[in-house]
Amino acid sequence: MARAATLPALNGEAGLSRYLGEIRKFPMLEPQQEYMLARRYKEHDDSNAAHQLVTSHLRLVAKIAMGYRGYGLPISEVVSEGNVGLMQAVKRFEPEKGFRLATYAMWWIKASIQEYILRSWSLVKMGTTANQKKLFFNLRKAKSKISALEEGDLRPDQVAIIAKRLGVNAQDVIDMNRRLGGDASLNAPIRDDGDPGEWQDWLVDTSPNQESIIAESEEYNHRHQALTGAMGVLNARERRIFEARRLAEEPMTLEDLAAEFNVSRERVRQIEVRAFEKVQLAVKSAIAAQEQQAQLAIAAH
Repeated sequence: MARAATLPALNGEAGLSRYLGEIRKFPMLEPQQEYMLARRYKEHDDSNAAHQLVTSHLRLVAKIAMGYRGYGLPISEVVSEGNVGLMQAVKRFEPEKGFRLATYAMWWIKASIQEYILRSWSLVKMGTTANQKKLFFNLRKAKSKISALEEGDLRPDQVAIIAKRLGVNAQDVIDMNRRLGGDASLNAPIRDDGDPGEWQDWLVDTSPNQESIIAESEEYNHRHQALTGAMGVLNARERRIFEARRLAEEPMTLEDLAAEFNVSRERVRQIEVRAFEKVQLAVKSAIAAQEQQAQLAIAAH
């Protein structure tokens, strides 16, 4: 297995740019290359194959790690923990299942980083309940969605919106927002010792790389499969109306469908709404099952 010592070293905050430059030198793998390397490692314990699989995905780790840069922890440690998760993913990856390593590794990378953050924050500062953990990792995203970007306490209406969306109580939102101390500006200095570097200098190139493109494509395919499977809950009329109204590039009018089925426009609308609700529920259930299966695979190891 690729050991941490064989990977490029990220020595503190100042070495980030150099590290990102080094990991960009490792080549991306074509699907067949990745499959053959994974087979070689799995069947022959080929450490060189494992090393190629790991190094070709270091950029994915860095990209994910940057999403956790607001938790007051050294980015070098966050990246290092993400690399540990990547190596665990390579160790357990089963290429015969048909998906790319990037899709599988994302779960391991995120889990490893989040476990590190949870270990690093004190119980008093972070809290231990499931709701507090949910808030800890989702509050910034929730604030961003409602443009709550100012520092300090949230307005009551903002607290209410976030609490509802995350399924927690308002006081938990207030407390966690205060504990996290608000979002740091990307123009804020990295250190207080006169170093000219700013947080925005740490951002990875946001242009899509091969791993993220593959992962997004895999996620789209999973969701498309979930939608296709969910259509099975509809009867013939519901499916026809749902496809004509929701999936067609040029949706049919209620009038045309009413004439086709010899019912009223209102009846077509009711069938459309009911069909949408049934499909939506089925899709959510399918996706939740996929995510739970992946999480259980992580927990099992």
